[in-house]
Amino acid sequence: MKRSLDSLESIAAMPADDDNLSIVNVSRRAFLKELALTGFVLAAGFPMLTRADETAGSAEPQKYGADAMPHGWVDDALVFVAIAEDGAVTIMCHRSEMGQGVRTSLPMVVADELEANWLHVKVEQAPGDERRYGNQDTDGSRSMRHFFMPMRRIGAAARRMLESAAAAQWRVPVEEVRAELHQVLHPATGRTLGYGELARAAAKLPVPERQSLRLKKEADFRYIGKGWLKIIDGLDIVTGRAQYGIDTLLPDMLFAVIARPPVFGGKVLRFDASDALKLPGVVKVIELKSSPPPADFNPLGGVAVIARNTWAAMQGRNALKIEWDNGPHAGYDSVAYRAELEAAARKPGKVVRNDGDVDSALQDAPKRLEAEYYAPHLAQAPMEPPAATARIVDGHCEVWTCTQAPQVSRERVAKWLNLPEDKVTIHVTLLGGGFGRKSKPDYVIEAALLSQAMQGQAVKLTWTREDDLRHSYFHTVSVERLEAGMDAEGKPVAWLHRTVAPSISSTFAAGSKHQMPAELGMGVINVPFAIPNLRIENPEAEAHTRIGWFRSVSNIPHAFAIQSFIAELAAAAGRDHRDFLLELIGPPRRIDPRSLGDSWNQGESPDLYPVDTGRLRRVVEVATREAGWGRQLASGRGLGLAAHYSFVTYVAVVAEVAVDREGKLSMPRIDISVDCGPQVNPERIRSQIEGACIMGVSLATLGEISFKDGVVMQDNFHAYQLTHIDDAPREIKVHLLPAAEFDTPLGGVGEPGVPPIAPALCNAIFAATGQRIRQLPIRDQLRKD
Repeated sequence: MKRSLDSLESIAAMPADDDNLSIVNVSRRAFLKELALTGFVLAAGFPMLTRADETAGSAEPQKYGADAMPHGWVDDALVFVAIAEDGAVTIMCHRSEMGQGVRTSLPMVVADELEANWLHVKVEQAPGDERRYGNQDTDGSRSMRHFFMPMRRIGAAARRMLESAAAAQWRVPVEEVRAELHQVLHPATGRTLGYGELARAAAKLPVPERQSLRLKKEADFRYIGKGWLKIIDGLDIVTGRAQYGIDTLLPDMLFAVIARPPVFGGKVLRFDASDALKLPGVVKVIELKSSPPPADFNPLGGVAVIARNTWAAMQGRNALKIEWDNGPHAGYDSVAYRAELEAAARKPGKVVRNDGDVDSALQDAPKRLEAEYYAPHLAQAPMEPPAATARIVDGHCEVWTCTQAPQVSRERVAKWLNLPEDKVTIHVTLLGGGFGRKSKPDYVIEAALLSQAMQGQAVKLTWTREDDLRHSYFHTVSVERLEAGMDAEGKPVAWLHRTVAPSISSTFAAGSKHQMPAELGMGVINVPFAIPNLRIENPEAEAHTRIGWFRSVSNIPHAFAIQSFIAELAAAAGRDHRDFLLELIGPPRRIDPRSLGDSWNQGESPDLYPVDTGRLRRVVEVATREAGWGRQLASGRGLGLAAHYSFVTYVAVVAEVAVDREGKLSMPRIDISVDCGPQVNPERIRSQIEGACIMGVSLATLGEISFKDGVVMQDNFHAYQLTHIDDAPREIKVHLLPAAEFDTPLGGVGEPGVPPIAPALCNAIFAATGQRIRQLPIRDQLRKD
C-alpha cells in the first residue's frame, strides 16, 4: 500500500515548516506502524553487533571512546533509516537535543553519505533503547565524536542498497550507477530512478558489510563541514510549537509536585495533609520514602500532592504541615565548609602525580609564589526544570520526559517498579537545557512511582524553579592551592597544586573523599607544562549534598585556578602573559597522557588523542592575534588570556573588559579560538561556543549556590542570577581552527568553551585595575563604595 508524504505528515505532532523539514514526535509504536504501510521499512531489523559486542569476552585490551561506553555504537542502516515509497527519508536521532543541534548534525551526516536531498529528510527522536541504538547518554561532549563514523556508515550502507536495487532493475553492474541527490543515475544510458521508486526493492537487500562500504571523499561532502543548513527544529522552537517535557499532555492525566526534605539526607517524621486535601482540585497526598545513602539517582523522598492541575498541586503542597528529620547534613554551612577546604589545602594530601623533587626546588627557588582560589557550588538551572509524565497500562510503563539519559531512566524506572526493562518505554522530548542535570533520572522515577500509586493513571510531575535550585545534583565546591618556585630569570622550576573538592563519586559511594581519576584528569593531573619539578596532591573533602556533573565539570575550578596562577606568575616575573604561557607550554610535542598520570584521557585512546601542545600553542597564538594582544587600551580597560584543554578540544580565550570608577564591569569583546579537529557543522560549533561564553560569564560573575543549616539559600533567579543581556559581552568572536582532514579524530564542543572564560575575565580585570580576583563569583568584589 502506497502512502503519500502528506499522509505521513498527518500523523506528525508538529507541522512541517516552510522548508518541508520537521521533527515528527509521534510515538515509536505509531512510527513503526506507519512505516510498515509505506514500503521500505529499514527500522524493523535487529541491530548488527557493535564493535563492543563483538569483542565482549575476548582478551582485547582497554577499550576507548564509544567502544567503552555502555552498548557502544550501532551502525545498522535498518535501525536508523527508513525511506518511504514517496521518497521521504526518515532518520532516527538517538541522542537528546538540548540546544546543541544534535538533531540536525547527526542526521545531516547520514543524509550526506546517503546522498539524500535535505528537503525530503525528516528526523524521528529515538526512545531509550541502547541495545537498538547504541549508547544514548548525551553528555561528555561525545555525540559527534563517538557517532560521526557510525552515522557515515549508516548513510553509505543505505546508499549502496539503493544503488544495488537500481542496478538490478536496469540489469547493469552496480559499479555503473551512482546515487546523487535523492536519485540513482545510470550515466551510460541517462536513466534515473528516485529513492521512493527503489525503496521497496532496496528493503529486500542485505545491509552491506561495513568493510565493503565506500565512504564519500571529503571534497564530495554536500552538507558535512558546510554550515549552511538551518537547525531542523529551529522554527518550531522559536514559534513555540516545539514540545518539551513540561508540555506533555495526556487524556485524563493528573498533576503532581513534591515537598522534598529541605536538607539532603533528611526524611519525613510526620505530616498532616488535611488542609491540603480540602483544596479544590487536590486528589491525593502520598508519602514517598527517602532513600538511604548514597544518593545515586534515587528520589529524595517527601510528600507528593496529586491534583487536577499543577497550580492546585502547588497550593496543596503549600498547605501541607510536615515535620522533618533533617538528618546528618543539617549543619552544612558553605562559609564554614570553605574554611575546612582551605585548611585541607594547606596540608599535604594524597599524591596523584610527582615529577622531580618539588620540595627541594621550592626551597631553592629565588622567588616563590602561592595563591588559593575558591569556586562555589553551582546549579545547572536549565530554563526548563525537570519534568516527567508517566502512565502504566497493563504492566507497561510509558514515560515522556526531557532526559539526557533515556536508557538509564529506563533501567531505573524498571527497577523501582519491579518491571522487566522491555516493559518500560522512555519517550525523549526536547530539553529546555540540561547542562548535566537531566542525566540524573530521579525525577523520572518519581513520576513513575506516582503513576503506580494512582493505579497507573497518567501523572505529570513538575519540578518548580525552586525545587530545581534547592534539590539539584550540585556542581562541586572547590579550593585550589598552588605554589610555584621561579629561577632568577622568572622561569618556573617547581609547581605544587593541591586540589580539594567533594567528588561526584560521593553520590555513588558514601564516604568517598577523593576526586576520581576522571575529575583529576580535567586539567589538573595532565597539565602539560615544561616544568621539571611538579607535584599534584588531592586532600580529602567530604560531601554534604548531592554532587553531580555540570557542563564542563571539574574543568571549571581547575582552569580558573591554573590559568589565573599562570597570569600571576607572569606578572611576578615581569613577563608578558602570552609569552610566558607559551614558554610554559613548551615546544610542540604529542604527550602520552599516561605519562602525565592521566589514566582517563576523556575516555579516549591516548594514541589517537595525545595531549598535543602544538595545538594548545596554536589556539593561544590565534586568540591573541585576533584580539590584538598588546594593543594600547584606555584607562580602566584590560585584556586577559586563558587556555584550557578539555574533552579533547583546545580552547583559548582573550577577554577585553572595562571597569569604571564605581567598579562596574563590562565586556566590550571576547575572542575565542577553538581547535576541535574536523568541524562537521561549523555553525553549530560557533553557537555552542557562544553559548558557553555567555554561561561562563554568568558563572564567573554571578553563579553561587550556598548552604545554611543544610538548606540551599537560593530559590529562584532573583537569588541565583544569570547574566542579563545588558551585562553580556558586546561582541563574541569565535575563531575555528581548520583541521587537516576528516580522518583525524574529532574533539568535543558542547563543554570546552566554558572553563577558560572565568580566568580570562579575572586576568583582564587584573590588567585593567591591578586587582586580583581569586574567588568566584566576581559579583561585587570590584565595587568602590
